[in-house]
Amino acid sequence: MRIIKEKTLFDYCKLSKYRQAEKALKAWVYEVKYSIWNDANELKAKYRNASIINSKRVVFNLKGNDYRLVVDVEYKLKIVFIVWFGTHKEYDKIDVKTVSYEN
Repeated sequence: MRIIKEKTLFDYCKLSKYRQAEKALKAWVYEVKYSIWNDANELKAKYRNASIINSKRVVFNLKGNDYRLVVDVEYKLKIVFIVWFGTHKEYDKIDVKTVSYEN
């Protein structure tokens, strides 16, 4: 899978409140780059704790559920778009169905 906006994830890790997520993000990026999912069922088989929100939106729990990562997956194109990243507490304040990436 190809990850779009991967650099953005690691830019977050430069901020003190997200520094502890860096290792978990690196591990996630590595695993995803070497994965191929044809549909949400295949993704869920690999990541049982991931939440499938709709046909393309997925939420990953990182670092023991301390952080959440929202992505959109284009299964046919084998692309994962980073949509949102933050702490579990921050996640509780967003609408995961409508949140979108902002520069």
